[in-house]
Amino acid sequence: MATVYSIHPKTPQQRSIEQISDALKSGAIMLYPTDTVYAIGCDMNTKSAVERVRQLKQLSNDKPLTFLCSSLSNISEYALVTDQAYRIMKRLIPGPYTFLLPATKLVPKLVMSPKRKTTGIRVPDNEVCQALLTSLDNPIISASAHLPDEEGDFPTMGVEKARLFDALDKLVDIIIDSGVEPGFEVSTIIDLTDNEPIIVRQGLGWEELDNWMALKQ
Repeated sequence: MATVYSIHPKTPQQRSIEQISDALKSGAIMLYPTDTVYAIGCDMNTKSAVERVRQLKQLSNDKPLTFLCSSLSNISEYALVTDQAYRIMKRLIPGPYTFLLPATKLVPKLVMSPKRKTTGIRVPDNEVCQALLTSLDNPIISASAHLPDEEGDFPTMGVEKARLFDALDKLVDIIIDSGVEPGFEVSTIIDLTDNEPIIVRQGLGWEELDNWMALKQ
């Protein structure tokens, strides 16, 4: 059974955050809240944990994993960022956006797209995520949480938190309960690997992004 931590959504308890961080460094995987949906996560640099996340999500090694960074400057350590990409991301983060970018050597091969050598990065607008990132001092894998018998790329819409916790209790090591129900929308994905940004997936924050891009034209 997973260890459940009740964490305040706005002022996370530092002692609990440090306990979770220590467990992640030792290879634990967790179910945790983000600013979009609940996600399955681990320390990006712990290979055994990343492999467990892939198994739980039933993802082959040619499917890239998204990870969380704490800030725009943190992103630049793990991705090659052009001036244009920097301006776009500076406008949108923190928030519900995933950016596809060319990966640097700091991104493990098990995380990036093996063919394109790209990676998906988010900077979440979520105090619990940010506290974990600060304590861990490593990026955190963020794979949207599904019920075990669910298929497809999207999490179950409207699934109650208690049901999600019960379903994954024996599959993860840690469950973080921030007292907030899971969100209903995944992140919007923006491909910044070329000269012009391409919207790969419309998710949370899509309307605001669409309006902003229209004003720029």
